[in-house]
This record gives sequence, C-alpha cells and structure tokens, in this order.
Amino acid sequence: MSATNKHKILNDPIYGFITIPSPLIFDLLEHSYFQRLRRISQLGLTYLVYPGAYHTRFHHALGAMHLAMQAIYSLRQKEVAISEEEQEAVAAAILLHDIGHGPFSHALENEMVPGISHETLSEYFMAHLNEEFQGRLSLALQIFRDEYPRRFLHQLISSQLDVDRLDYLRRDCFYTGVSEGQVNAERLITMLHVAQDQIVVDAKGIYSVEKFLVARRLMYWQVYLHKTVLSAEYLLLQILRRAREVYQPTMAMPSALRPFISGQLPPERQELIEHYARLDDADFMAGIKEWEQHEDALLSNLCQRLLHRRLLGVQRLASRPSKARLEELVQQTALHLGLSSEEARYLVFVQAVSNNAYDPRKDRIHLLYRDGKLIDIAEAADQLNISALSKPVTKFFLFAPKAVLPQRRT
Repeated sequence: MSATNKHKILNDPIYGFITIPSPLIFDLLEHSYFQRLRRISQLGLTYLVYPGAYHTRFHHALGAMHLAMQAIYSLRQKEVAISEEEQEAVAAAILLHDIGHGPFSHALENEMVPGISHETLSEYFMAHLNEEFQGRLSLALQIFRDEYPRRFLHQLISSQLDVDRLDYLRRDCFYTGVSEGQVNAERLITMLHVAQDQIVVDAKGIYSVEKFLVARRLMYWQVYLHKTVLSAEYLLLQILRRAREVYQPTMAMPSALRPFISGQLPPERQELIEHYARLDDADFMAGIKEWEQHEDALLSNLCQRLLHRRLLGVQRLASRPSKARLEELVQQTALHLGLSSEEARYLVFVQAVSNNAYDPRKDRIHLLYRDGKLIDIAEAADQLNISALSKPVTKFFLFAPKAVLPQRRT
C-alpha cells in the first residue's frame, strides 16, 4: 500500500474526524499488538454500574493521539519549535502508552503478570516494535521514558495535565453519562505553553484548570472508585487468585489464559510479550464461565457472583474495622455458605482506597503570567478546595456477602 493511502480519517464520537498523521502511525494502528486493544475494556467492569461504559483502550488511545496533535499545533502557533520527527514520535508514544494493559484494564493491574505494571509492559511492547520497525520508534521510546532532552514533550503524554487525562475524563464521562466529569479539553489545549522546558498553562486558563481538577476528583469517586465498581473488580481479582490456587493441568480455560493461571510464564521478555499479546477480556471471561461449574465450591461461588451480578455487599467506613468485627463476618460467611474460614476470607475483606486529584509531589501544573512568572495552580487558584485536592483522601471499604452484611446508608 502506498504511503498516500495511509493517511486515513476515522470518525470518533467525541471529537468527530481524527486524522492519522503519518504512514508510521497507520502501520502501528494496523499492528496486531494495537488491534488487541479493541478487546480490552477502558473501564474494566464499570459497565455493571454504568451500562454504557463498554468503550475500549483502542478508542482512548486514538483520542489521546488526536489531542496530542492538537496540542502540538497550538504550541507551534505560539512559536514553540517542534520538528516533524518530534511530532511523529509524540504521536507514536501516546498511541502506544496503554498497549500494555491486560484484561479489564486497571482491575487486574500488577496481577496478570505479578509485580509488573502496565506501563512497564507498554515499554516492553514498544521496545519490541522498535526492533520490528527498524529503529523508527527510538525517539518515541526516549520521550515515553522521559529520556529526551526536551522534557515538555514527555509531559504532553504523562504529567498532571496531559492528553491522556484529558481524553479519558471526557471519554469516560461521555460513555458513563456522568456529566460531572465534563472538561473543556479544546480550551485547555489552546491555553498550553512551554516555559523553562515544561508544559505550563496561560494564566487566563486558570478556571479551566480548576474545573479539570474538580472534574477528575468527582470522576474518581463517582465512577472509577464507585463502591459497586470496586465490589465487582475486587471479586474479579479474587477469582484470579483462587483459580491459581486450585489450578490443575486439566482445568478448562482458553489456551491464551493458561500460562497466566498456571504460573508458567516464560522469563524471557520477548516470549512473555508474545503470550501477553494473545490475552484479552474475552479469554478471562471465558475462563470464568467455565469455572462457574468448577468442583471447587469457592471458585464456583465467586464466578457465579460475577457472571450473574450477585456482587458482594459494601460498606464505606471512616476507619479500618476491628479484627474482631472482620472475624465475626468471616465466621458468619463460612457458616452461611458451607465454606472453611480460610475460604470465607476470599469473600470478607477490607480495602483502603486513596485518591488525590492533584499531586504536587509529581510534575506540578504551573500558570504562566505575562511577566514570565510561574505559579503553582494550588497557590493561584481562587477556590480553596484546589489546595485540598492536593492532599490524599483515604476511604475504607468493607466487603462481605450481603446476607451477612446488613446494608446501611453511607
């Protein structure tokens, strides 16, 4: 196929028409590694609470790339020099930034390949693709790893105010129908500038930044960390752990899933990537459907709960419950379901969940004033709650079967 035929236009429900900026980006889109993202849900099991949340990592990656190209155009209008090579590298880096996500995205983070994050796996994929594309992704890898001298290019794809966050907030808001998460991504992008080799925001964009931070906080507690979403996703995690505990070679499951359940993953990075590239949401769900009839009563119970949306009850608490209270619930669950105490602990547990919309320990969001002064958003904002948003908030969630956990208002 000629290079001119690779400049395609895609229709996106959020932004309208998205242009594929170069033949290299087209080839990356067509690669099987990237096509796998069509089968990785963006929001895990959030559709069990918000039925429209069925969009994928494929959608998000395209949207983030589109916003990155818009940001580069805006910066060039302000006479920030960005070469064509740098533009293509940013497009490739943001397009591939989530390629390492596994089934149900963050729900099984660090679990499918124990101890390895999706960011690390994304880097593995990008390094392999760089070899396959004969070094054409070398600059993209440098930017992704924050090794390129012009650091603001890395901040476009990974910082406190990056195109990744701008897209997922707007996209997740659209598909869940949660209007509180709406952000004006276009205005924020037009307000971006570069000062002291970092991405900054023109001071007149202060209210757009405030709205972005508040929207992010609301989306975390109302969508990403919604207590019923947490119930579903922790249940998924317990299924993975129990399946590994009772694994037998004769256990029914898709072949793509077996190495991740048996624990027989190859130590070589390239072989690991090839196994991982075959794995998606459908494999894990097919395994769950098989295990619903498993002879292990606990695994069967866990799978039935997820498949038929009989999720664990949840109570949000101000502090961690006492060990005596937990043990009481464990014993009640064991008696109610005919399980051992150890098995019942799969169904009774506490999770501490923390979130802060703005973390000043990382890249700060600086406002650029006409005199060249840079001021942190937490100091400049009119709203006192912006400073509050920079402090982590921790909530405790108690999970147990609804039959032993009377529901109450939280």
